[in-house]
Amino acid sequence: MNISERLGIKFYKEQVEQFLIDKGKQTEEALHQYLGQLQCPGPGLIEAMEYSLFAGGKRLRPALVLGSAEIFEGDIPKVMPSACAIEMIHTYSLIHDDLPALDNDDFRRGKPTLHKVYGEAVALLAGDGLLTLAFELLASTGNADVVAEVARSAGVNGMVGGQYLDIRAEGQKITIETLQEIHRKKTGALICASLRCGALLSNASSEGLYAITEYGKHLGLAFQIVDDILNVTGDEKTLGKPVGSDKEHNKSTYPAILGLAQAQELALEQTHKAIRALDCLGEKAEIFRQLAIYMLSRNR
Repeated sequence: MNISERLGIKFYKEQVEQFLIDKGKQTEEALHQYLGQLQCPGPGLIEAMEYSLFAGGKRLRPALVLGSAEIFEGDIPKVMPSACAIEMIHTYSLIHDDLPALDNDDFRRGKPTLHKVYGEAVALLAGDGLLTLAFELLASTGNADVVAEVARSAGVNGMVGGQYLDIRAEGQKITIETLQEIHRKKTGALICASLRCGALLSNASSEGLYAITEYGKHLGLAFQIVDDILNVTGDEKTLGKPVGSDKEHNKSTYPAILGLAQAQELALEQTHKAIRALDCLGEKAEIFRQLAIYMLSRNR
């Protein structure tokens, strides 16, 4: 029995891929516009920011922002700054994660990592530049709740805190509950914030905001479990980065703690919970049900 049969939903892969292509194109156009307006006292820094920002990727987080806004009949131009801001924050986190002080990765999405091309100092500054530009864009929304939402998800109670806990856990034996807490912060928080920003900027009802939040919590956890699985089973050429690095760095992962088969079952369980969270939103949330299955079955 395949994944969609186990979840009881017919899966339309092409529909999700088109959704991601369309939202990615919208986001790319806006990102080019925002970066094109920047002025820098010397050459190189903006180019370094663009090197990582336009290095490819699914543009998942901005797609979640824009898709959430559509569910709640929001205005896409109004939410676009927050969609781009979250992508900038995600990109800055990847730049810093790749540095020798953290993951020490040489490749990202099949290309040399930023510090390998521009040097560590410029990579640090490029990440800092993207982070601060992100909050300039968030401020332009005029919605303090959205600014606070993203700040929490990206800071010590979210992505940064999760990364810190992940570092502290290297070489340690931790429980599955601790691992889940790390990943809710490190990966899940920004995914959840993406969905909430689209909803908050579209005046979603309290019921709708709760539903999209629960969807985000489970989607974020499933996303990270699949990432851990792909680090064991994935193909380096397809992934665009080395496989087996988690084991090499002695990291606690879902396959390491639970075994591969149980980790796959947990990813399926979290995907099912994400889909069920959308029940009250009806057919208008169908693309997010499809997206959950797509993320579970991805190979990169």
